Amino acid sequence: MALKGIRRSNKNPPILSHEFVIQNHADIVSCIAMVFVLGLIFQATAPLASVFIAVQHNSTDLETSENILYTYGKKDIAAVFFYCLISIVMHAIIQEYVLDKINRKLHLSKTKHSKFNESGQLLIFSAVSAAWGINIIVKDNMLSEISALWIGYPESHAQMSFMLKFFFIIQLSYWLHCFPELYFQKVKRDEMPARIKYATLYFVFTAGAYLLNFTHVGLVLLILRFIEEALLHLFRLLYFAEKSAAASNGFKMWNVVFVVFRLASIIISILTFHYGLATLEDQTLNVATGNFNSPLVRVNTLVAVCLVQAWMMWNFIHFHLRRLRERQALAAASRKKAAEKKAKKPKKED
Repeated sequence: MALKGIRRSNKNPPILSHEFVIQNHADIVSCIAMVFVLGLIFQATAPLASVFIAVQHNSTDLETSENILYTYGKKDIAAVFFYCLISIVMHAIIQEYVLDKINRKLHLSKTKHSKFNESGQLLIFSAVSAAWGINIIVKDNMLSEISALWIGYPESHAQMSFMLKFFFIIQLSYWLHCFPELYFQKVKRDEMPARIKYATLYFVFTAGAYLLNFTHVGLVLLILRFIEEALLHLFRLLYFAEKSAAASNGFKMWNVVFVVFRLASIIISILTFHYGLATLEDQTLNVATGNFNSPLVRVNTLVAVCLVQAWMMWNFIHFHLRRLRERQALAAASRKKAAEKKAKKPKKED
């Protein structure tokens, strides 16, 4: 069965029109991706196609290491592009065969329909990313002790296992695919700024951790964020499904998790950038060896992470204060109506 966009129409739009591209974007993108896959079959095109599909920049020294290790490089751009195409196709598959079926049963309004789709996609991605990240930490034995976040930098941090490097490539690809999805999903203009900001922050900070060889601490911070995000979107889906009691209890739990994880992220960042990396001997900026452990880079990275955590915390507090004011205004209006009804009763008896 051919993949379709979530917008359907009984009319057949003109070929290459906007509506045609939107309705058939998954088919179009999957055909482009298949060109690269088919390129692996032929000897003449296999080297070029493998740049897009296979993980590149193998840095394994067989004399000193038994494990296959990788660094980053220019060829990663090709891999990010290819897996961005795969992300678009996977987005359409999840939308078509999972979320749309649930939507038809729930009969949601247009506003809730859009938010339900967004939360559904992010729940799946966040849950998979969190589980994948935890698996990498366990297999690579990254957190045998907290000092593993900085000990051995830059050598052991610049050398990534296959799964660690592939994790970061998929992260970059996914957040990059969010931008064309704004067009494919016909996202409303008033919803675009928030989604663009959201995807941009993820992309920039993930790329920063990847390019500056802060992959260990970056992975831990991403896992914390994804666990909290997965819980939020799970409880949002329960709310849209009108499971009010479960959603209410879930949001209360998420409030605690959100605050704890923000504090944990700040503490881990301070331990790594202010304390841990500052104790290492080599603190000179050297792009050739992948050493970015200079005071300037450390301070700016720590400030950036802490500012983002503070910004998220501010939005969290602001949201709850607004909700509190709304509840107080609603309670005041209810009391006023009750008082008016009480005042009218004696008049009716006379």
